[in-house]
Amino acid sequence: MASAAPAITVADRTWQRFTPGQRLGRFAIYLALVAAIVASVRSIEIIPEFLYDAPDQVVDLLTRMWPIAWEHYPSGVHGALMETIHIASLGTLLALLLATPVGILASNRLVPSAPLNWLARLILVSSRSVNSLVWALIFVGIFGPGPLAGTLAIAFRSIGFVGKLVGEALDETQPGPIEALRAAGSPWLSVLSFGYWSQVKPAFWSIALFRFDINVRESAVLGLVGAGGIGMALDAALNLFQWDRVALILVAMFVVVIAAEVGVTQVRKRLL
Repeated sequence: MASAAPAITVADRTWQRFTPGQRLGRFAIYLALVAAIVASVRSIEIIPEFLYDAPDQVVDLLTRMWPIAWEHYPSGVHGALMETIHIASLGTLLALLLATPVGILASNRLVPSAPLNWLARLILVSSRSVNSLVWALIFVGIFGPGPLAGTLAIAFRSIGFVGKLVGEALDETQPGPIEALRAAGSPWLSVLSFGYWSQVKPAFWSIALFRFDINVRESAVLGLVGAGGIGMALDAALNLFQWDRVALILVAMFVVVIAAEVGVTQVRKRLL
């Protein structure tokens, strides 16, 4: 008669959260992260003497910035600050006009054509992959220094952001109202206006306001490369070591960014 198989008790079992392969993979990821951090720290060449001297340099810089040259605002800051707001406003408006058709072409639900979808997505990715300062350098080289280069830089940088979110909003629309309009024999423009636009309108205005908020911040530094706005005044003050005027410009930029944030929030509440 065959002997009975030994019984396996609960005490003989060992619970493990990850399999050996998963543990090995996690260890490899952690090792790669540590190696990347070590390589980064070594490549940036931190000089200890500069770190030790940093607190004294900060105190010296703040001492030079005080008192703030408030009297310089009417003649040297106000005009550049208004130009920055105009650059952000016109750049956002131009981006909305250019990005909306590209976002429509990127929507597979609205334009069921793979070549057009991929072409539109390539345009959106190309816009987002280039920093606004790089766009500004390109347009400064084409049109020369000034607010035109800054406006185009803001617009071309924003196309990828706005178009991508508009395309995703179109893809997430409910098919019921659209199918009802098509079944009733509505033309394509009516389907677009009453079927798609009525659903994506809140998202569209939210995207537009959010992008304007971002563009106000970005347009403030485009002048550092000659693209107009308050950044050019900041660059001139830095080059001349006029630290009291630098402090004034930084305070003005901070106030404008806060005002834009509050204004966009209020407009969003009223529209949405």
